[in-house]
Amino acid sequence: MNATTPAADLRHLARRRVRRQLGWLVHLLVFVLVNAGLWAGGASDGVWPLAGWGLGLAIHGLVVGLSQAGEGWVRRLVDAETSRLQQRG
Repeated sequence: MNATTPAADLRHLARRRVRRQLGWLVHLLVFVLVNAGLWAGGASDGVWPLAGWGLGLAIHGLVVGLSQAGEGWVRRLVDAETSRLQQRG
């Protein structure tokens, strides 16, 4: 049985959320640096590679944002179900 405290649970959740956010920021930084380097060096073959990678970056951002928004929703559903079960019991 896991005997973690609510404070430890919150800290774990906070660390996981920060890692997700930092992962997206690293992705953004690499995107900007690589594409700026390609543009400055004249090696850019048009807008399609930029658009494709930009779409991937946008999807990554949506996944990070929606997963964090979904955590609160799931927590509320679990709390409501827990309350219902406690009232029955």
